[in-house]
Amino acid sequence: MTADRRQGMFDVVIVGGGPAGMAGALALGRVHREVLLVDAEEGRNAAAGSVHNFLTRDGTPPAELRRLGRAELAAYRTVRTTTGTVTDVSAQDGGGFRLDLSGGGTAGARRLLLATGLADELPGPRGVEGLWGRSAFHCPYCHGYECTGKQVAVLGSDPPRVRLALQLSRFAADVALCTDGGPLDPVAQATLESHGVAVRCEAVARLEGTDGRLEQVVFESGPPLARDAAFVVNVPRQRSGLAAGLGCAIFEDGCVEVNEFGQTSVPGVYAAGDMARRATVPVPPAAVIAAAASGTVAAAVIDQDLLSADFGLPGPFAQGKG
Repeated sequence: MTADRRQGMFDVVIVGGGPAGMAGALALGRVHREVLLVDAEEGRNAAAGSVHNFLTRDGTPPAELRRLGRAELAAYRTVRTTTGTVTDVSAQDGGGFRLDLSGGGTAGARRLLLATGLADELPGPRGVEGLWGRSAFHCPYCHGYECTGKQVAVLGSDPPRVRLALQLSRFAADVALCTDGGPLDPVAQATLESHGVAVRCEAVARLEGTDGRLEQVVFESGPPLARDAAFVVNVPRQRSGLAAGLGCAIFEDGCVEVNEFGQTSVPGVYAAGDMARRATVPVPPAAVIAAAASGTVAAAVIDQDLLSADFGLPGPFAQGKG
């Protein structure tokens, strides 16, 4: 049994066309599942110059990675992609889900894979928006290597920021922790200074740069600090409210709770990518390759879920949070 796409019913509707969503669509297309991929084309990493830590694609621009993914999906006749958003979704009494699309249409899905991702809010300092993804970063694994031999600032004073400054000091030419007026533990300050990390305690007024390239950190008082890159605090938030609207369990940080199979607390609803995490993982992995892997895992579990439903077989994957 398979869904009849002519009647607007798909085996799976995937909401979100980033790495997680495209990987899920690819895996499902390869087992001939009828799939609709709805992509708003609002990738979290769109501002970045390139994707890193993706084997065979290290250094690929995000838009190029998306283009390559779309081209691969086009080879599978059961996968349909559409640009837009899902404005509303509701569970149906007879099973499955009804989705309202931004273009005014609707679609039905036996199973739902949410891969809508996170968006980054940048609380400051002034000037960071124009540098974001180019010389202002948040992840050392995504952008740390490009800071090799450069002058780097880390903004903040809490233990994770101290840890990041020490990590970057292994390969950056010069690292300074800018506490932005925040308190710094004396032991942490001594550790930083003993490893060559300078500390600036003044409040940060702004970041200054040209064409996406940071030039200096300007403080409310004291001389500016010449820097090539800065690691700033970001506040990730859910890009879509669909998971919450469906009643999926949500962590305090806003991430959707899933188990190791990508299952949410709502039967038939799965989530993949950086929008979701397990209870044992403190933060969602931000790496593109991790998002793609989670989409592949969720797709395989969804296929087995549908297989069990189609042939009256027991489900091999227990529904539950983890």
